Amino acid sequence: MATDAADKDKPAYSFFFGSMGAASAIIFSALGAAYGTAKSGTGIAAMAVMRPELIMKSIIPVVMAGIIAIYGLVVSVLIAGSLSDSYTIRKGYIHLAAGLSVGFAGLAAGFAIGIVGDAGVRGTAQQPRLFVGMILILIFAEVLGLYGLIVAIYLYTK
Repeated sequence: MATDAADKDKPAYSFFFGSMGAASAIIFSALGAAYGTAKSGTGIAAMAVMRPELIMKSIIPVVMAGIIAIYGLVVSVLIAGSLSDSYTIRKGYIHLAAGLSVGFAGLAAGFAIGIVGDAGVRGTAQQPRLFVGMILILIFAEVLGLYGLIVAIYLYTK
């Protein structure tokens, strides 16, 4: 009888929820990072026509967008590493929630970084004093993804 109760907590589909958590962590955070990179990159390209000396200084939004994908990668690897024969349905649900939290937070942060980065580098080309303000706003956008990472790690440890 004890094995029946133990097997009840470990159905075959529990791996599905954990795998979807790992997948959603990297997919959504990479989508956010890709959007942030593309949107900021178009702003850098437009700005470089007028002020090519500011290209390296304006690459900061692209770097910050790339960090968002790293958050999703960390959570995805943690979840994938915990998939084993003793994987329970409870862990599957928790890992799905962890993956979704970092994934959607990364998606939102990537959108914010892309929009701010695009407008910020174009504005900095015309008025260099805007640079510090752009960096501050980018930090606030980046921290949205960090919040998702913190929640995901907290959930993962439960």
